[in-house]
Amino acid sequence: MTEHYFSEKPESELKIFRIGANVLGQELKLLSASGLFSAKELDKGTALLIESAIVKPGTDILDLGCGNGIVGIAMEKAYKAKVIMSDVNERAVMIAKRNIRSLGLKAEAIKSDGFEKINGKFDAILINPPQTAGKRLCNRLILQSKEHLKPNGTLQVVARHNKGGKTLSLFMKQVFGNVRDVAKKAGYRVYLSVNKV
Repeated sequence: MTEHYFSEKPESELKIFRIGANVLGQELKLLSASGLFSAKELDKGTALLIESAIVKPGTDILDLGCGNGIVGIAMEKAYKAKVIMSDVNERAVMIAKRNIRSLGLKAEAIKSDGFEKINGKFDAILINPPQTAGKRLCNRLILQSKEHLKPNGTLQVVARHNKGGKTLSLFMKQVFGNVRDVAKKAGYRVYLSVNKV
């Protein structure tokens, strides 16, 4: 059976290494590990999500499917945001916690299958959805995001537009009644929906 980065308990040999990424004008040195999404470098989609995120300083943010935690870490460092990170992959959560500690941040990383262990509501939910896990899972995350957003909170999703992203954006419009593109680069788009009440 092929192991995926969205496996709950990766069985591949644990290899921890350091990666660097320049995001929002900051050079970050982070731990990463085998069994994580885009383990060796910051992928183009996640980079676009970070650079184009529409976030107000000091607000509550959920980094859903956090991997090594780079999205949430960038949001706390750049915007002094209050960040919760979550991932179903226990190895990702372990690495994210180590990165939070090493950088002296206040973010919290928790193991959660989607929103299973997520409490509270957020001003923004940021996600690079696990499209290889299938449309049903991605749609579930979009649908449940609405229940976890404050009034006028935003869901911001990055995906390859011509490889399933357009379908995700149409589902976001169905769930929220609105969606717009906030960034486009290298085939990726960031879609944003507002939780209007």
